[in-house]
Amino acid sequence: MLVYYIALALRSLRRDIALTLLMVLTIAVGIGASMTALTVYHVMARDPYPGRSGKLYRPQLDPRQSADRSNASLHLGADEPYTQLSWIDAMNLLHAHRADRQAVMSTGAFRVELPDGKVRPSHPFGLYTTADFFAMFGAPFHYGAAWSEVDDERGSRVVVLAATLNQMLFGGANSVGRIVILRGVPFRVVGVLDHWRILPRIYGSYDAVEFGDVLEAYVPLTAAIDADLHPAGSRRCWDEKISFPPDNQQKKTAPCAWLQMWVQLDSADKVAAYRDFLIHYSEEQKAVGRFQLPPNVRLRSVMQWLQAFHAVPDDVRVQVWLAFGFLLVCLINATGLMLAKFMRGIGTVGVRRAMGASRRTVFVQLLVEAGMIGVAGGLVGVVLAYAGLWLLRQQKDGEIDYATLVHMDVGMLVISLVIALGSSLLVGLLPAWRACMVSPALQLKTQ
Repeated sequence: MLVYYIALALRSLRRDIALTLLMVLTIAVGIGASMTALTVYHVMARDPYPGRSGKLYRPQLDPRQSADRSNASLHLGADEPYTQLSWIDAMNLLHAHRADRQAVMSTGAFRVELPDGKVRPSHPFGLYTTADFFAMFGAPFHYGAAWSEVDDERGSRVVVLAATLNQMLFGGANSVGRIVILRGVPFRVVGVLDHWRILPRIYGSYDAVEFGDVLEAYVPLTAAIDADLHPAGSRRCWDEKISFPPDNQQKKTAPCAWLQMWVQLDSADKVAAYRDFLIHYSEEQKAVGRFQLPPNVRLRSVMQWLQAFHAVPDDVRVQVWLAFGFLLVCLINATGLMLAKFMRGIGTVGVRRAMGASRRTVFVQLLVEAGMIGVAGGLVGVVLAYAGLWLLRQQKDGEIDYATLVHMDVGMLVISLVIALGSSLLVGLLPAWRACMVSPALQLKTQ
């Protein structure tokens, strides 16, 4: 029976091809606009570390002076502690080993070259971090492995290269054991990452959330500081008389927050215990005079961090609402067009009713016709959505920082087709019901 309904629908659609194309295009434009906006939202709101994000937490402490309440997080308000840590606090938390894993980090740019000078020097952006970073964030290795905690303590001059930098320096070959020069200091390659692109990135960023994938070298934090690789990014000094020192060794004692820290906590009990640890640590630091305020700590998971720092900008949310509002307008117009089409063929419906077809049968047949229009509109809408996403990706660097990420995955493709089919069936309800309610005798009399 379904095949028969489809054959009737195709015959009806061919009979008025112009109106059919107009309905398909109306639905397609609405689907294309809404799915472009929804895909952008989906890319920015998704979990960047599925299976891991629920175990990764960002500790925050509040070392500010009591008269310095306004010098808080630029994003979250006056009562929010700093998003970063001083060297003293970061090392104290790191060496306490209260988490299953912990990593301290900062970013920086530096000149990198080979000892023989045969490859043109580059100035990549890198991450200074500690050994647990790679396991915590699931970094995949193509060659070699991460350095050890002993390397962290000794300040071993070792480095892990991203696939892109390894390709530039060594043509993609296994470079483990080779020497690279970072800002004039030799470092030994211990590992090369496989292609790794997980965004948005919540570590090693100027802001709380970073959509640029630019990290190409990973260096032990202590070795980087000792080799005078300067950290980049934001820094906040809570003593108004002191500015952030240019000398790396002075940074270790400066009352300035400039290091990020993430910890891995594998259970809810460990999360609660670590939060208590942060409170007790703050009380101890207040007792010795380093902290001035009562304990004010935060311990946010990855998704809580993304939500707190608005990983999805308000304008992206507004665009989704506007796009679906536009889709609604398109569907209303499609309803009117479909009603006109069905009422134009009311004589054919009357003949079928007079020959014994029930209202239910005719109603289902008209819905099949509406569904075919919706599927066609959805397919064309997906093409328009791909075109819209392609146009977004052509934006110049810096105009839209998330532009390179917007790609439609299989899930969004399925959602597009489901929305198109569902919308067309919804649009077809009123016209189909209206056509079925006309009396067969009246329909035949008018022929």
